[in-house]
Amino acid sequence: MKRLIMHWLLVCMCSFALAGPVLAESSADPLSDAGNAFAEGDYAKAAGLYRPLAEQGHAEARLVLGTLYDIGLGVAQDYTEAIKWYRLAAEQGNAKAQSKLGSMYDIGLAVPQDKQEAAKWWRLAAENGDAVAQLNLGSMYDRGKEVAQDSKEAVKWYRLSAEQGNAFAQEKLGWKYASGEGVPQDDVLAHMWFDIAANDKSAAGRNVAIGQRDYIASRMTVQQIAKARDLARKCAAKKFKGC
Repeated sequence: MKRLIMHWLLVCMCSFALAGPVLAESSADPLSDAGNAFAEGDYAKAAGLYRPLAEQGHAEARLVLGTLYDIGLGVAQDYTEAIKWYRLAAEQGNAKAQSKLGSMYDIGLAVPQDKQEAAKWWRLAAENGDAVAQLNLGSMYDRGKEVAQDSKEAVKWYRLSAEQGNAFAQEKLGWKYASGEGVPQDDVLAHMWFDIAANDKSAAGRNVAIGQRDYIASRMTVQQIAKARDLARKCAAKKFKGC
């Protein structure tokens, strides 16, 4: 789990920081300089360049600076400082910062653990289109602890996340179709989503999704399996939209 969180944090950072070199083609500005420093692996320099931007109110710079403190890249790891910058960016409507702030409250890092506060920030992030927050909010509705249990609402958020390519949400959606919770029971669609998740995950996660797909396949006909595989190919071609 810790490795997964670290990977997620780095992916979020890279998706923003790597925009720096692209900007640099047309103009030299502090934001592109910070992105260049990050892309080159000079995290201390990147932190120094992002800081004044964050202090000036740049939401994306606040997000990245918070993430640097969260991971401990270029600065000493400091969850309190990370939350400070996440909160400032989140209050400006930055979806990734809202999602990360929700995770800090969910775990209880540098703040008292507060599932309701986590749900609040995840909902804001989910409504702003963050796939991880959509997955987390769906899981909350699935469990029914922090919010009232609602399988249909869980499916809604899983689907939105799955349509953005989140393999964990695709897997969750597969189980919903397999069990008939929140959607009509449908082994073909369950197999389809498990197959899609299996193709998008890391090696270890892929094996789990393959196992789930094969379990469902054991109660399907040859024709149903062929249909599910065809639907999976078509769904991937549509970038998971409207599957």
